[in-house]
Amino acid sequence: MKLGVLADSHDHLDRLRRAVEAVRAREVTALIHAGDFVSPFSIPLLGEAGTPVFGVCGNNDGERVGLKARFAEIGGQLWEHPLDVEIQGRRLLVLHEPFGLDGLVAAGTWSAIVYGHTHQVDYRLGSTVVLNPGEVCGWVTGRPTAAVLDLETGEAEILDLS
Repeated sequence: MKLGVLADSHDHLDRLRRAVEAVRAREVTALIHAGDFVSPFSIPLLGEAGTPVFGVCGNNDGERVGLKARFAEIGGQLWEHPLDVEIQGRRLLVLHEPFGLDGLVAAGTWSAIVYGHTHQVDYRLGSTVVLNPGEVCGWVTGRPTAAVLDLETGEAEILDLS
């Protein structure tokens, strides 16, 4: 039960393609993008993962009608955040901005909380796993990353996309 986790791709198609290839190679069963795709033209690449695709809108996602249409074309689902979803018996919360994160973790409602926005990798293993996969684009930190989260163990692998 592995979940590919991406965030903050910001139209960087080459790195988004690398991220999708990297998670597909790890045989993930679903893919989540925690927002800031930016333009609808990047969404078809997510469909190449060959898995169900879930996403939330980020603060830079202005063309939401187009984004939702492209998600529908790949059979994916895009929501305003937060997204409370059950995947393979695990309840996950997907956010873009991590506002109120400590309180959400303390609530103990979710197996994992996934977020983006900060462009910084954040992985905390506990009764609620917290995971920010960093930024696919690599423009803010200079370190393009994605992640694979094992839903059974809570362990995450941070993938270097350079």
